[in-house]
Amino acid sequence: MNIKSILLVEDNPQDEMLILRALRKINLANQVDVARDGQQAVDYLFRQGEFVARAGSDLPTVVLLDIGLPRLSGLEVLERLRADRRTRLLPVVILTSSDEERDRLKSYESGANSFVRKPLDFKEFAETVARLGVYWLATNEPPQE
Repeated sequence: MNIKSILLVEDNPQDEMLILRALRKINLANQVDVARDGQQAVDYLFRQGEFVARAGSDLPTVVLLDIGLPRLSGLEVLERLRADRRTRLLPVVILTSSDEERDRLKSYESGANSFVRKPLDFKEFAETVARLGVYWLATNEPPQE
């Protein structure tokens, strides 16, 4: 049985904590792995670098990806995922503080499945993350490989 999991790619420790708390609160995510920069996310997904010995062969059910990341931006990560046959269909949600139209447009042009702006209000932020968790882990029907 495939355990549904999330890869959270977030460099802001406070946002990471809030996201993890919101997901735990709804008891949907069996596992949430965290990458704290774009290169670490790529290494995790392609089992390279520090993740060469990562157990299991499953990809996460969804990637929650910030745009403004160190080393590789979220958009660079997204472009790499879409360029590889192993990850081209992997659902990616851009979860960002950016409200720039160019970021939204570039995200969708690069193959994002969704673009969600992080609300500034804590309660609204938690509710948004909870809705994402419910949708991607319980409601969405991914394609069969």
